[in-house]
Amino acid sequence: MVGRNLKVLAGVAVLMVAVPFLAAEEYNVDPAHSSVTFQISHMGLSWVHGRFNTYSGTFTIESSDPAKSSFAFEIKPESVDTANSKRDEHLKSPDFFNVKQFPVVSFKSTSVKAAAKGFEVTGDLSFHGVVKPVTFTLEGGRTAEFPKGVQRTGYSAMFTVKRSDFGMGKMTDAIGDDVYVAISFEGVKK
Repeated sequence: MVGRNLKVLAGVAVLMVAVPFLAAEEYNVDPAHSSVTFQISHMGLSWVHGRFNTYSGTFTIESSDPAKSSFAFEIKPESVDTANSKRDEHLKSPDFFNVKQFPVVSFKSTSVKAAAKGFEVTGDLSFHGVVKPVTFTLEGGRTAEFPKGVQRTGYSAMFTVKRSDFGMGKMTDAIGDDVYVAISFEGVKK
Protein backbone atom coordinates (compact mmCIF):
# COMPACT_ATOMS: atom_id res chain seq x y z
CA MET A 1 0.00 0.00 0.00
CA VAL A 2 2.82 2.42 0.88
CA GLY A 3 4.62 1.59 -2.37
CA ARG A 4 1.46 2.28 -4.36
CA ASN A 5 0.93 5.67 -2.62
CA LEU A 6 4.54 6.61 -3.40
CA LYS A 7 3.97 5.75 -7.07
CA VAL A 8 0.82 7.90 -7.15
CA LEU A 9 2.67 10.82 -5.52
CA ALA A 10 5.55 10.42 -7.97
CA GLY A 11 3.07 10.43 -10.88
CA VAL A 12 1.40 13.62 -9.59
CA ALA A 13 4.82 15.27 -9.25
CA VAL A 14 5.71 14.34 -12.82
CA LEU A 15 2.39 15.75 -14.11
CA MET A 16 2.93 18.99 -12.20
CA VAL A 17 6.28 19.46 -13.89
CA ALA A 18 5.08 18.32 -17.31
CA VAL A 19 1.93 20.51 -17.46
CA PRO A 20 2.88 24.15 -18.06
CA PHE A 21 1.75 26.58 -15.40
CA LEU A 22 -0.70 29.12 -16.78
CA ALA A 23 0.52 32.34 -15.21
CA ALA A 24 -1.30 35.64 -15.36
CA GLU A 25 -0.29 37.77 -18.32
CA GLU A 26 0.50 41.43 -17.60
CA TYR A 27 0.15 44.18 -20.22
CA ASN A 28 0.82 47.90 -20.66
CA VAL A 29 -1.64 49.86 -22.82
CA ASP A 30 -0.08 50.91 -26.12
CA PRO A 31 -1.39 54.46 -26.74
CA ALA A 32 -0.33 54.37 -30.40
CA HIS A 33 -2.91 51.62 -31.01
CA SER A 34 -5.63 52.68 -28.57
CA SER A 35 -8.27 55.39 -28.20
CA VAL A 36 -10.65 56.97 -25.71
CA THR A 37 -13.48 58.81 -27.47
CA PHE A 38 -16.86 60.24 -26.51
CA GLN A 39 -19.94 61.84 -27.97
CA ILE A 40 -22.51 64.11 -26.40
CA SER A 41 -25.69 65.76 -27.65
CA HIS A 42 -25.70 69.47 -28.49
CA MET A 43 -29.20 70.87 -27.90
CA GLY A 44 -30.72 67.63 -29.18
CA LEU A 45 -29.73 68.75 -32.69
CA SER A 46 -26.38 67.09 -33.32
CA TRP A 47 -23.57 65.14 -31.72
CA VAL A 48 -20.26 66.61 -30.67
CA HIS A 49 -17.47 64.05 -30.85
CA GLY A 50 -14.27 64.24 -28.85
CA ARG A 51 -11.28 62.28 -27.68
CA PHE A 52 -8.59 62.29 -25.05
CA ASN A 53 -5.07 62.28 -26.43
CA THR A 54 -3.19 61.37 -23.23
CA TYR A 55 -4.01 58.18 -21.32
CA SER A 56 -2.29 55.11 -19.93
CA GLY A 57 -3.17 51.80 -18.38
CA THR A 58 -2.17 48.35 -17.28
CA PHE A 59 -4.10 45.12 -17.15
CA THR A 60 -3.65 41.53 -16.12
CA ILE A 61 -5.39 38.61 -17.81
CA GLU A 62 -5.78 35.36 -15.89
CA SER A 63 -7.43 33.11 -18.49
CA SER A 64 -7.82 30.15 -16.13
CA ASP A 65 -9.61 32.31 -13.53
CA PRO A 66 -11.05 35.57 -14.97
CA ALA A 67 -11.90 36.82 -11.45
CA LYS A 68 -8.15 37.28 -10.93
CA SER A 69 -7.91 39.57 -13.98
CA SER A 70 -7.70 43.33 -13.45
CA PHE A 71 -7.79 46.61 -15.39
CA ALA A 72 -6.56 50.09 -14.45
CA PHE A 73 -6.60 53.22 -16.63
CA GLU A 74 -5.79 56.92 -16.29
CA ILE A 75 -6.86 59.76 -18.58
CA LYS A 76 -5.55 63.32 -18.54
CA PRO A 77 -8.61 65.55 -19.20
CA GLU A 78 -6.19 68.37 -20.14
CA SER A 79 -5.78 66.42 -23.41
CA VAL A 80 -9.46 66.73 -24.42
CA ASP A 81 -9.76 67.32 -28.16
CA THR A 82 -13.05 68.11 -29.92
CA ALA A 83 -11.37 69.69 -32.98
CA ASN A 84 -12.36 73.15 -31.72
CA SER A 85 -9.76 74.92 -29.57
CA LYS A 86 -12.21 77.46 -28.09
CA ARG A 87 -14.58 74.69 -26.99
CA ASP A 88 -11.66 72.61 -25.66
CA GLU A 89 -10.48 75.50 -23.48
CA HIS A 90 -14.02 75.87 -22.10
CA LEU A 91 -14.18 72.12 -21.41
CA LYS A 92 -10.91 72.39 -19.40
CA SER A 93 -12.30 75.26 -17.29
CA PRO A 94 -14.06 75.01 -13.89
CA ASP A 95 -17.39 74.89 -15.78
CA PHE A 96 -16.61 71.33 -16.87
CA PHE A 97 -13.46 69.20 -16.34
CA ASN A 98 -11.72 71.75 -14.09
CA VAL A 99 -8.37 70.23 -15.06
CA LYS A 100 -6.34 72.27 -12.57
CA GLN A 101 -8.24 70.83 -9.60
CA PHE A 102 -8.92 67.39 -11.13
CA PRO A 103 -5.97 66.54 -13.43
CA VAL A 104 -6.70 62.79 -13.70
CA VAL A 105 -9.70 60.61 -14.51
CA SER A 106 -9.04 57.05 -13.33
CA PHE A 107 -10.64 53.63 -13.41
CA LYS A 108 -9.68 50.59 -11.35
CA SER A 109 -11.54 47.31 -11.63
CA THR A 110 -13.06 45.71 -8.55
CA SER A 111 -14.64 42.69 -10.26
CA VAL A 112 -13.99 40.82 -13.51
CA LYS A 113 -16.20 38.01 -14.85
CA ALA A 114 -16.05 35.98 -18.03
CA ALA A 115 -18.52 37.17 -20.68
CA ALA A 116 -19.52 35.72 -24.06
CA LYS A 117 -16.98 37.75 -26.05
CA GLY A 118 -14.57 38.86 -23.31
CA PHE A 119 -15.11 40.15 -19.80
CA GLU A 120 -17.75 41.94 -17.73
CA VAL A 121 -15.78 44.51 -15.75
CA THR A 122 -16.97 46.51 -12.75
CA GLY A 123 -14.81 49.11 -11.12
CA ASP A 124 -14.47 52.53 -9.55
CA LEU A 125 -14.49 55.51 -11.91
CA SER A 126 -12.89 58.54 -10.27
CA PHE A 127 -13.92 61.62 -12.21
CA HIS A 128 -14.13 65.29 -11.23
CA GLY A 129 -13.63 64.45 -7.54
CA VAL A 130 -16.41 61.84 -7.43
CA VAL A 131 -15.96 58.05 -7.29
CA LYS A 132 -18.76 55.84 -8.59
CA PRO A 133 -19.01 52.23 -9.75
CA VAL A 134 -19.25 51.59 -13.49
CA THR A 135 -19.85 48.28 -15.28
CA PHE A 136 -19.13 47.56 -18.94
CA THR A 137 -18.36 44.62 -21.20
CA LEU A 138 -14.92 44.40 -22.75
CA GLU A 139 -15.03 42.48 -26.02
CA GLY A 140 -11.95 41.03 -27.65
CA GLY A 141 -8.99 39.10 -26.36
CA ARG A 142 -7.53 38.13 -29.71
CA THR A 143 -3.74 37.99 -29.61
CA ALA A 144 -1.09 38.89 -32.17
CA GLU A 145 2.64 39.29 -32.45
CA PHE A 146 3.60 42.77 -33.70
CA PRO A 147 6.34 43.64 -34.30
CA LYS A 148 8.15 40.30 -34.26
CA GLY A 149 8.72 39.17 -30.69
CA VAL A 150 6.15 41.57 -29.15
CA GLN A 151 2.99 39.87 -27.89
CA ARG A 152 -0.18 41.94 -27.67
CA THR A 153 -3.91 41.62 -27.09
CA GLY A 154 -6.80 44.06 -27.36
CA TYR A 155 -10.29 44.89 -26.12
CA SER A 156 -13.06 47.41 -26.81
CA ALA A 157 -16.09 48.67 -24.89
CA MET A 158 -18.88 51.21 -25.17
CA PHE A 159 -20.78 52.54 -22.17
CA THR A 160 -22.68 55.60 -20.96
CA VAL A 161 -22.09 57.85 -17.93
CA LYS A 162 -24.19 60.74 -16.67
CA ARG A 163 -21.91 63.73 -16.27
CA SER A 164 -24.19 65.20 -13.58
CA ASP A 165 -23.49 62.11 -11.43
CA PHE A 166 -19.87 63.31 -11.35
CA GLY A 167 -20.53 66.94 -10.44
CA MET A 168 -20.56 68.22 -14.04
CA GLY A 169 -24.18 69.34 -14.22
CA LYS A 170 -23.76 72.74 -15.89
CA MET A 171 -25.74 73.49 -19.03
CA THR A 172 -27.60 70.17 -19.19
CA ASP A 173 -30.39 71.95 -21.07
CA ALA A 174 -28.02 72.69 -23.96
CA ILE A 175 -25.44 69.93 -23.62
CA GLY A 176 -26.64 66.39 -22.97
CA ASP A 177 -26.22 64.75 -19.58
CA ASP A 178 -25.47 61.33 -21.08
CA VAL A 179 -21.92 60.92 -22.34
CA TYR A 180 -21.38 57.98 -24.68
CA VAL A 181 -17.86 56.66 -24.17
CA ALA A 182 -15.94 54.25 -26.41
CA ILE A 183 -12.60 52.76 -25.44
CA SER A 184 -10.45 50.51 -27.56
CA PHE A 185 -7.00 49.47 -26.48
CA GLU A 186 -4.12 47.17 -27.26
CA GLY A 187 -1.83 45.95 -24.56
CA VAL A 188 1.80 44.99 -24.99
CA LYS A 189 2.80 42.00 -22.86
CA LYS A 190 5.35 42.87 -20.17
